[in-house]
Amino acid sequence: MRVRIPAIGVDSAVTPIGLDAGGALQPPEDTESTGWFAGGPVPGAVGPAVLACHVDSRSGPAVFYRLRELPEGARIEVDRSDGTTAAFVVRSTVQTAEAAFPTAAVYAPTPAPELRLVTCGGTFDRSIGHYRDDVVVAAVLEPRGWTIPG
Repeated sequence: MRVRIPAIGVDSAVTPIGLDAGGALQPPEDTESTGWFAGGPVPGAVGPAVLACHVDSRSGPAVFYRLRELPEGARIEVDRSDGTTAAFVVRSTVQTAEAAFPTAAVYAPTPAPELRLVTCGGTFDRSIGHYRDDVVVAAVLEPRGWTIPG
């Protein structure tokens, strides 16, 4: 799978990810790929598919570095392993305190295919070694959101 977000220059491989021992989403180990939460729907299936990635690392920006800049109406394309592409339209981009992560808004069932993109944001707190906030993008499937290679 791949994810492309032209508005912020993203074109990244997508790999399955899961939860850590504490139940938190575990992003990919590297900063060049995007993780898909394999415990949820595949992008384009009914429900909220979740993609997560690092915002940066000690060596520089990561795939979702500009995620907080993603405007409403921007297009997100996900190439699926079955050869189809699901296209989504951004409905909102929000930054929330990590302690107030909107779990229900990200993972709650939806009646149609939706997409959530998640990364860190806000201020980096050196004393705890991570960012204080999270950035969450919510997107819905475009009305004609499928392309199938010919």
